Amino acid sequence: MDDDHHLGHVDAAFRMHSGDDPEDHSHDHMFFFLNEKVFSYSNHTLEPDYPKDIKDVFPGIPDHLDAAVECPKGECKTDSVIFFKGDKLYYYDIKNHTVEEKQWPHLPHCTAALRWLNRYYCFHGHNFTRFHPLTGHVEPRYPKTTHYYFTKCKEGHSSDTVNCTDPHLDGVASDGKGKIYAFRGEMYSHLDSDHHGWYSFSIDANWKEVHGDVDAVFFHDGKLYIIKDDSVYIYKKEAPYALVEGYPKPLKEELGIEGHVDAAFVCPNEHTVHVIQGQHMKDIDLSATPRNVTKDIPHPFPRIDAAACCPHGVRVYVGTEYFEYESPMIMAMSKMLPEAHKVPMEMLGC
Repeated sequence: MDDDHHLGHVDAAFRMHSGDDPEDHSHDHMFFFLNEKVFSYSNHTLEPDYPKDIKDVFPGIPDHLDAAVECPKGECKTDSVIFFKGDKLYYYDIKNHTVEEKQWPHLPHCTAALRWLNRYYCFHGHNFTRFHPLTGHVEPRYPKTTHYYFTKCKEGHSSDTVNCTDPHLDGVASDGKGKIYAFRGEMYSHLDSDHHGWYSFSIDANWKEVHGDVDAVFFHDGKLYIIKDDSVYIYKKEAPYALVEGYPKPLKEELGIEGHVDAAFVCPNEHTVHVIQGQHMKDIDLSATPRNVTKDIPHPFPRIDAAACCPHGVRVYVGTEYFEYESPMIMAMSKMLPEAHKVPMEMLGC
């Protein structure tokens, strides 16, 4: 846009979602708004006859917008676009070309809006707020600062930046189906099954009862176990990650152990959780009632930050490095460290 039209900024932008309407050929087009004009791009190419007046393409939508975001059917009632201007919102029905006007006085003045992984965010100043696209309900513990979640500032520029002077992981878990979750501080990152890259979010966004800084995490029997201090939280594996009734429970009651837990992991198709406490690996049979330590074996690491069972064996994380072993027993009995691998900095949030 800059090269073709000498535009230094835009008022609003969104990606069109109209996949259910075969007569609409604008699906996946990018729309940019500036003053009273709208620009439509397909494959980075400006569509013929654009720019056009906003009123001609989106009748009923005002010009000089503040923000816009797509809202597919299922998240909104129909394939829609939500436009923001001042204290008003305009729901534009893509198929029927109708507009519904609303006001959400509790939502800040949005100067940008974003849909990311089925979540909706309103940006205002240096902060952002997550909201429900139909009701405008604001999620707890918002607003939050963009510095911590969306930008990476040089050290010292913000108290909310990730501390990368001593990078390490608090916990790592693999769901056995290709997804890997890495926890650090108040954030967690996950690598999807297609390995398209690491995506970072606040732990509060999915596991609000935990409030960050976990000690260990692992998957078992379709559930995610989170150990924090002397408590165990168990969540259903799929979104919205509901806390299982009756939890959290004391660590002693749930796993039969006491004291700080450094790491814990369960290998696929097994019922044994391997718990790292100091320089000991303690095996606990999760199918037994009550649960107790069945084996206590020393391991060769002075310190372990996190551990996980992956398709190729066990990974042990120490600072910015990880080590691979074929099995938990080989890890515990090893006298020499294998080749060290570097932990991806995106996984650490740095």
